[in-house]
Amino acid sequence: MAEMKYHLRINNFWKEYTKWTYHRDTTPIAEVNDVAPQDGMVNVIEDIRGERMEEDTYLNQENSNGDSSGVVDDFEDLVKEVETELYPGCTKFSSIDFLAKLLNIKDTYHFQNEAVDRLLSLLRESMPEGNKIPPSYYVAKKTFKKIGLAYEMIDVCTNDCALFWKENESLQNCPVCNESRWVNKDTKGTKVARKVLRYFPLTPRLRRLYCSRHTAKDMIWHSTGRSEDGTMRHPVDGSAWQDFDKKYPNFAMEPRNVRLGLAADGFNPFNNGSGSSTHSTWPVILTTYNLPPWLCMRESTFMLTLLIPGPKSPGKDMDVFLRPLVDELKQLWQTGVRTKDAATNTYFTMKAVLLWTINDFPARSSLSGWSGQGYMACPTCNQDTPSIRVTGKCAYVGHRRFLDANHPWRTSLDFNGRPETRDHPRQFSPADIEA
Repeated sequence: MAEMKYHLRINNFWKEYTKWTYHRDTTPIAEVNDVAPQDGMVNVIEDIRGERMEEDTYLNQENSNGDSSGVVDDFEDLVKEVETELYPGCTKFSSIDFLAKLLNIKDTYHFQNEAVDRLLSLLRESMPEGNKIPPSYYVAKKTFKKIGLAYEMIDVCTNDCALFWKENESLQNCPVCNESRWVNKDTKGTKVARKVLRYFPLTPRLRRLYCSRHTAKDMIWHSTGRSEDGTMRHPVDGSAWQDFDKKYPNFAMEPRNVRLGLAADGFNPFNNGSGSSTHSTWPVILTTYNLPPWLCMRESTFMLTLLIPGPKSPGKDMDVFLRPLVDELKQLWQTGVRTKDAATNTYFTMKAVLLWTINDFPARSSLSGWSGQGYMACPTCNQDTPSIRVTGKCAYVGHRRFLDANHPWRTSLDFNGRPETRDHPRQFSPADIEA
């Protein structure tokens, strides 16, 4: 996954935003960088505005308070920017159209923040008086945060013991190893955390797929586009998906419920081409399998949910970093979230499930908690892993155990000079593994 190091930066969600913004019913996704219709921006923001206003009203009604203020003001300002000329007399761009395209270019060509600041300063001075170009990249980002494109910074123990989050949020030292939370705990100014996890909430992005009428119809493709000739063209045609539907029929009855896959691996963001692996940052990415195959594996539909800091791999402490995502997935599975389907103009309770993970064997060890090294490295064989020590290393032998009892290789002496008489390793139930 080393090739992902550029488009997995924190600012990747700007590309996600701009591609999603310009996605039109009549415009292929491959062409989204070439078109930026103002009415498309208006439609998308109006979709989100209506969804946010409904959510705010719904939550306030639960609290016996009918006031829905707090959402309208932000979006009134944003809609005004959609309708505001970039400079007096400009009919081609609104101020927010300009910002969306500029941030897309920043991400595509990997401009540094300082370079964008200087570019904005130059454009601001060169444009006619009264232009709406922001003075800095920071101000431009604040504009788009009104749409919900933000992330949460969670302090982490420098030894990966625990998050300073929820019950530990007010602690100054790690509850496990007692290490200080701060680089300098005696500073009189703003304290700097020794390690920070960046968490991109999942629920707002899933809801946004339905609140936009340009993508809501694609989210039910899995229920209408299944293979009819027995050929597997999408995970929906596979046995894992179908077995899940049989086990949880209530979930399967609502085609708008979301099926997710999780991928995780480490990369070195500071690699200078020398092959150095001294630093390992881990992104955790989700993809939505409700979408058709030509969309669910497209970069613009990948959702970065966690950016786990280095310099070392999280290893067996991966569960510490996964906690915010796991908590959110539990909520989406158990209770769901009220969501507007813009394609049908109706509301439903959207639930989500994580069907599988996608990773190499070392990353699987981190995600599952089962060590990928040593005498019992095989997750299938578990405690019955056939392994021996050979010149200081573990070797995994005895694979003839999986052959049929009457297979001629079982009696052959060409492997290790002995016949293989053992049965295949026993199957472990989930209860056995957890024990």
